[in-house]
Amino acid sequence: MTTHYLNGVYCGKIATRYGIQTAIDKHGVEQSLYLSLHGLAEDESADPKHHGGPERALHQYPLEHYAYWQQQYPSINWQIPGMGENISSIGMTEHNVYLGDRYQWGDAIIEVSQPRSPCYKLNKRWGNANISLDMQQSGHCGWLYRVIQPGTVSVSQPLILQQRLANALSVAKTSQLFFTDPLNPEHLALLKQQTTLSVSWMSKIMLRIETQQVENWHFRLHGPDAI
Repeated sequence: MTTHYLNGVYCGKIATRYGIQTAIDKHGVEQSLYLSLHGLAEDESADPKHHGGPERALHQYPLEHYAYWQQQYPSINWQIPGMGENISSIGMTEHNVYLGDRYQWGDAIIEVSQPRSPCYKLNKRWGNANISLDMQQSGHCGWLYRVIQPGTVSVSQPLILQQRLANALSVAKTSQLFFTDPLNPEHLALLKQQTTLSVSWMSKIMLRIETQQVENWHFRLHGPDAI
């Protein structure tokens, strides 16, 4: 069994920050928390349509990626958990985490459901209009989980890999296929085979196949103020 120890667990409350309503500013939690089907007990989401919910209950982000962001944008004082992550880790990246991976975490069981889809709130958070697009293009997105079995969890309890599907795509490969050459029929066919991919992503894939059009990314990446 593969065991991964955590660097931090984070929760946030909705507040007006950076000119928006957001819970992106999260604080470290040392005590045990209940993880329900919708997320950690002390964590909130300002936009439940696009964040949180059963298939986006948790966001994990690799600690290693902050070195990339510091190199790309040296004038910004990057700090964890600056991407709004619930879980911070070392040694787990988009390249060695796969769709459908199931982990025992304390009393809970969680399953990788999709890569994170970067949105404009990251631009607001860091005061730079390029962050969300850079994240999407670089693949430094992190990933989301659905909760298979609710239970009590804590930062002191590791993620223990319980299951990996034979035909699963890595999170990195999934992002590449989804965001790069997004109407490529081979890419879409591979993504369609991923039975554990979130309903949200799978519905977009099916619509692309049907219409031969890509959904509009402009609002998600740039926000309502962008032209």
